[in-house]
Amino acid sequence: MGRFHAHPDGTVHEHDHEREGSPSSHDVGDHRGYEATGTARVEILERILSENDRIAASNRQDFAQAGVVSVNLMSSPGAGKTTLLKRTLAQIGETRRVGILEGDIATSIDADQLAGFGAAAVSLVNTSAGFGGECHLDAIMVRSGLGRLPLGELDLLIIENVGNLVCPAEFDVGQHAKAMVYAVTEGEEKPLKYPVMFRAVDAVVVNKIDLLPYLDFDLDLFLANLKAVNPTATVIQVSARNGAGIDDWCGWLLDQSPTGP
Repeated sequence: MGRFHAHPDGTVHEHDHEREGSPSSHDVGDHRGYEATGTARVEILERILSENDRIAASNRQDFAQAGVVSVNLMSSPGAGKTTLLKRTLAQIGETRRVGILEGDIATSIDADQLAGFGAAAVSLVNTSAGFGGECHLDAIMVRSGLGRLPLGELDLLIIENVGNLVCPAEFDVGQHAKAMVYAVTEGEEKPLKYPVMFRAVDAVVVNKIDLLPYLDFDLDLFLANLKAVNPTATVIQVSARNGAGIDDWCGWLLDQSPTGP
């Protein structure tokens, strides 16, 4: 089990989640290195996850009652989530009422961009504002943002998670599907180094393919590494910069069901 990170408000979570072989967010791992405090740490983490799952179930029920499909979109910082969402809004914003729940540690930069790009509604959750500056969104944070969204007036809610390749994958927020944006500038080995994230998602959007001619990036090797970790993930190759593959991405979004996969 990895080291825990404690914040001033008392919230605690584990940061070393990318350990190979962790089957779920409830697998708290090998804690023998914490002989004096291991049991207490396990119990704390289990309580955190149990409460998160309870709130996630409430979020999911609210989505179902409103008939809203929710997608949890994750990535490392700079992979291109916000640029992809701009393309998404331009593509389907006139035919679907799309809401965005924007998660960031600080600032409203991304939320401001998306609000001016055709989103039906945008709700911002800064984790530094009362949530200890967490590097992810959890179900409680998402629920706080839902209160500022007119769910009954939406068809699709995209939750843009905090940019981080580890922690966001650990927390169910009530979504119907999980997707991640992966930039080809990040290297072919990331599925092997960060298997929890790649294993958790239903779709991997391989972004910035317009840069492939200029990079020493082996796309086939990346796809093989991804398949070794998650053989069932849908792979969508896009360039959020020039629009290549956006039809496929939007098609995947529109195929998602409010009852989940």
